[in-house]
Amino acid sequence: MTLLNHITELFRNLNQQRLRSFLTIFGIMWGTATLILLLAFGMGFRDQTVLNMRGMGDQLAIMFPGQTTKAFEGYGIGRPIRFKEADAKLLDDQIPEIDVATPEYLRSLQISNGQKRRSSSVGGVYPVYRDLRNVFEQPGGRWINDRDVEERRRVIFLGNNLAKNLFGDEDPVSKTVLVRNTPFTVIGVLQEKVQNNSYNQRDEDRAFIPASTFSMMMGTDQINNILYTPENPDLSLSIQDRVYEVMGRKHQFDPADRDAIGLWDTNEFWSFINVIFLGINGFLGLIGFFTLAVGGIGVANIMFVVVQERMKEIGIRRSVGARKHHIMGQFFTETFMIIGMGAAAGYGIGWLLVQVTQDLPIKEAVGAPYFSPTVGLVAFVVLSIVGFAAGLLPAWRASRLDIVECLRR
Repeated sequence: MTLLNHITELFRNLNQQRLRSFLTIFGIMWGTATLILLLAFGMGFRDQTVLNMRGMGDQLAIMFPGQTTKAFEGYGIGRPIRFKEADAKLLDDQIPEIDVATPEYLRSLQISNGQKRRSSSVGGVYPVYRDLRNVFEQPGGRWINDRDVEERRRVIFLGNNLAKNLFGDEDPVSKTVLVRNTPFTVIGVLQEKVQNNSYNQRDEDRAFIPASTFSMMMGTDQINNILYTPENPDLSLSIQDRVYEVMGRKHQFDPADRDAIGLWDTNEFWSFINVIFLGINGFLGLIGFFTLAVGGIGVANIMFVVVQERMKEIGIRRSVGARKHHIMGQFFTETFMIIGMGAAAGYGIGWLLVQVTQDLPIKEAVGAPYFSPTVGLVAFVVLSIVGFAAGLLPAWRASRLDIVECLRR
């Protein structure tokens, strides 16, 4: 029996039982669309979370001064640990696995433009800070450079929200603001970015000046934080141990005293997030699978009915030489054709639903769903499994019917 004959026979049977056929195909269609939509939302949620986290920086670790909680070589507990710029260089020199380490000064200062004033967290930083923290400038401006640091220039880079509060719709670049009554020239404004966490203040409300200028202006060489990135994120835990060893020798505290230095390593988040979203997407996929499995049960039921209705045809085919695998192949083909029709419609509806939900007002929180090759592939694999399971028992039963019993019908 040719494929064309299979198709002709299938459509004739479907046409004879239109309502039953529609409900069966609708179950597959709806299950496929649901599976695609759930997986697309899972992918969008994962990507939005990653995007939000990237606002903080890629593979970044931040060190904060703490105080000792363990006695060590004659030193008591409760001794404060303070960082200086040389500590960042020490880490960079003695831990080869660290790619970049840089100091950061921080102070909450008043910034004013005429009568407009804002209290903002001002950071004294080096040029490399830009790439570590993904602090990029809007067109027409620039970031702090090496000459700014070397010459202790009074230049300032403003967060986009801070710039709007101080200047409104006016372009602030090359304008002057006062920082503690000291004039600074605005050299750039932050390019808008998504940032769902920070260790001091969102970058959109912050300002940045050269580290050398900050140190001279505030009369201090004590820094607030040290930022570093590993050459290989997989080594982040071993690098943490090395950091405590190096800093313990320098500041004379027990390397096992984890309270002497606060350390926030975002690399731990990346490892955690992969596991979390594997579980979330797996759960969403499981819901979609069970929804699709209900449609598969409907297909299996209709194929059992078809086997009963076509017993005489099966008997005739067997009596003229058709083998069991021919009969199985026939019913498997018809099962996959039914599922294929429902799946094609489900793919189309699923894609349409994904496009419709792109502009929901929850994008910044859970992201926008999108139809990726991974989503399409997973849906195809699930459909194949459901199709095989739905067609196996009816096809197996049809191939093992007694020829004489079939011809008596």
